Amino acid sequence: MTIAHAPVDLTSATQPDAGELLARAEHEQVVTCHDDATGLRAIIAIHDTALGSALGGTRFFPYASFGEALDDVLKLSRGMSYKNAISGLSHGGGKAVIIGDPATDKTPELLRAYGRFVQTLGGRYVTACDVGTRVEDLDLVGETTAYAAGRSLKRGGCGDSSVLTSFGVFQGMRAAAELVYGTPSLAGRRVGISGVGKVGRLLAAHVLSAGGAVVVSDVNPAAVAALRQEHPQVESVATTEELVSLDLDVYAPCALGGALDPHTVEALQARIVCGAANNQLVTTGPGGTADRLAERGITYCPDFLVNAGGVIQVADELLGFDFDRAKSKAAQIFDHTAEVLRSAEARGITPAEAADHIAEERMAAGAQRPWVAVPGSSDDR
Repeated sequence: MTIAHAPVDLTSATQPDAGELLARAEHEQVVTCHDDATGLRAIIAIHDTALGSALGGTRFFPYASFGEALDDVLKLSRGMSYKNAISGLSHGGGKAVIIGDPATDKTPELLRAYGRFVQTLGGRYVTACDVGTRVEDLDLVGETTAYAAGRSLKRGGCGDSSVLTSFGVFQGMRAAAELVYGTPSLAGRRVGISGVGKVGRLLAAHVLSAGGAVVVSDVNPAAVAALRQEHPQVESVATTEELVSLDLDVYAPCALGGALDPHTVEALQARIVCGAANNQLVTTGPGGTADRLAERGITYCPDFLVNAGGVIQVADELLGFDFDRAKSKAAQIFDHTAEVLRSAEARGITPAEAADHIAEERMAAGAQRPWVAVPGSSDDR
């Protein structure tokens, strides 16, 4: 196994964009791993540890290039710092990517090799599930590292983190509905969900249980068919483009990032956007996607705020998992979302800006305190 701990080692002639990406990054540490025996190619990015050890999932995905994988892990790890901070967790932000097709490249040997890679960081990074990895994968990763969470219940873990991810998004949706419609109830509201994988499927069930109507789209017809078999009242359309143009009350992007591009924002009919996908805003800053949503009168619930239920569930595993305790913490996403939306309204800024400010204030305050390591960590900085 070859491990590179210096950013300079990440650049290569075949990936000229890697150096530029790292030059712009504000990360504490970026490490890569290549294991010939198993074919493992991975990157771990630790963005910030002001609040404690970095916590974030591992994405197993067939990236087209190393540069694309690096760009993704840098963005995702930064998002985890903000997500963990705004959720009140004693963890910084980190993320990992494994480059490959999980359907063909994932093996027990590769996952154990990846666990050994995580272990070399001595607790500065704790990994969990993400796109392309599942609970049973984390059980294998956990065989070779003490710093894997999101394991199965039989291994002492918290199980499938999509359970509280979907619950948290639902709480954020309710908070936004209270601001926009005067009541947190979703009864009679029409919610469009793009992507009905693990989280989107459970989110649909929450909305239906609350008396709402659900219409969905997914690139995988089998996922839609499975959901409609369980809930026949769910409507479906073929594409996200069709979905966003419908007369919706809430739009919930729950697939991969980049869901809110300029075309989508202009086509949106919903008054609320609240979904589980990460990095939804294609453009940020003045004149970006968040500003345009505000100009159109659409209330945007920042993704890292409302999709934090999963990391709350995983973080609780490190304390000795208690589902009721974790669910109680995830329920606070309602209050956190209400706080952000009120702050944005009072300050005349977008919810994205308000959420960033709150998270940054907490990270800055955390930098003044002694570093908090995960149980068993030898890093006592």
